[in-house]
Amino acid sequence: MSQKIQRAILSVTDKTGLAEFARKLSSMGVDLISTGGTAKLLRDAGIAVKDISEVTGFPEMLDGRVKTLHPKVHGGILHRREDASHRAAVAEHGIQAIDMVVVNLYAFEKTAAKPGVHFEELIENIDIGGPSMIRSAAKNFHDVAVVTSPADYASIAEEMSKSDGALSAETKWRLAQKAFATTAAYDSAIASTLERVSTNGNSQVHQAEGFPETLRLSFTKVTDLRYRENPHQKAAMYSDGSGTGVANARQVQGKELSYNNIVDLQAAWDLAQEFEEPVCAIIKHTNPCGTATGRTLAEAYERALECDPVSAFGGVIGVNRPVDGAAAEEMAKLFLEVIAAPAFDPGAVDRFSAKKNLRLVEITHSPQKWVLKNVSGGMLVQDADLHQLQESNIKVVTKRPPTPEEKRALLFAWKVSKHVKSNAILYSRDGQTVGVGAGQMSRVDSCRLGAQKAVLPLKGTVAASDAFFPFPDGVEEIAKAGATAIIQPGGSVRDQEVIEAADRLGLAMIFTGVRHFRH
Repeated sequence: MSQKIQRAILSVTDKTGLAEFARKLSSMGVDLISTGGTAKLLRDAGIAVKDISEVTGFPEMLDGRVKTLHPKVHGGILHRREDASHRAAVAEHGIQAIDMVVVNLYAFEKTAAKPGVHFEELIENIDIGGPSMIRSAAKNFHDVAVVTSPADYASIAEEMSKSDGALSAETKWRLAQKAFATTAAYDSAIASTLERVSTNGNSQVHQAEGFPETLRLSFTKVTDLRYRENPHQKAAMYSDGSGTGVANARQVQGKELSYNNIVDLQAAWDLAQEFEEPVCAIIKHTNPCGTATGRTLAEAYERALECDPVSAFGGVIGVNRPVDGAAAEEMAKLFLEVIAAPAFDPGAVDRFSAKKNLRLVEITHSPQKWVLKNVSGGMLVQDADLHQLQESNIKVVTKRPPTPEEKRALLFAWKVSKHVKSNAILYSRDGQTVGVGAGQMSRVDSCRLGAQKAVLPLKGTVAASDAFFPFPDGVEEIAKAGATAIIQPGGSVRDQEVIEAADRLGLAMIFTGVRHFRH
């Protein structure tokens, strides 16, 4: 039988919901001990609280560095209640039991992210007393409840109200597990940050170049996924805790997201973020089967759908504008798995409400810094491909330069081709994809496939290639399809032969000097 919680210590940085929680504890007869700003908050809210210095007999000192590091605190937390020698020891030294520890930690990561933060400020935001109390309480979870997240306040107060002020052993164990994960993630964040800064005394912190010597990753499970890549596999999704990106998206309606849905909606979302103007990307198996811009989102969707309406069936859509009623009216005509957007207007939600299984997902954009891939025995890490092509960096290499219309179409095609699996060839007009050749082992096969997939006329289109042409045959296939201009990185030992083929066929060609392989 769990014992009633009679005494709690509260010391938090994130004060969300604390006053309400403390008031509930106090109403159940729990004596409250607190420190510094936390104690002031509680008093200002009219809640009776005892200062930590009254417990320890020492003032808070060294600019707050020493507050809770004291035997009367840790003895009160750590002694085993069923151990007679422990009870005798704390009684001899006048140490009272502390049955609950409510602590969250200095915002180290938030401080580290501040532009121009000074090294001294960074160091002062390394919490010492907080993790010590959390670990003490978690170690003695049989007797002490450790609360590290405001998200747990309501359920804890409710359980205590139904159990005469006690918490079950199961709840205490769950809280202890969460507590150890909290301190592990906190120490990992400190180690990872300090490993990547250089400083001279009290100077500003500078990010070190390159990748960390030790890669520390900490993620919290968001959900188990009912639908995996294949039925015989298991899957789950984890969050980095940022509140942004796909892993932290808000699902407005629809059935559960599957592993494949999430992979595709990440691809759709990433492509949509390439553009400033309204854009719609329709993704099937991580490749865009249609992408287009428009004056409105509805127009962008209609133009994207024209590229490959057959493949779009059962696809995933990504857009860079809130979905309005007009766009929803058009999208609702097709069977879709997921629509990812910054938001959905009430009119759009109402229009989609009849399609109960359609998943509507709102995402707060967060550019990825790194891309990670599993390999047996380790991990590959690289910078995310966030390169944005500037017009000043492109180089016309053929006798004929592209026309203004061709140039606009080439720049559009280049942005989309970056999101097509290699080998990638993309045919397009200004603001609209026409044919997509994705994932072929031979680049010339991608040229042919992109042309074969085209539903819209190819005559007068342009083509983008994610990497250089190793031979002139790719250029010849593109010209045969009816395209008039090509954008590609360049860099082949046969560049001159490729350029000569383009000149012979009357094509304009520009080099970007940048490759966009997507394996």
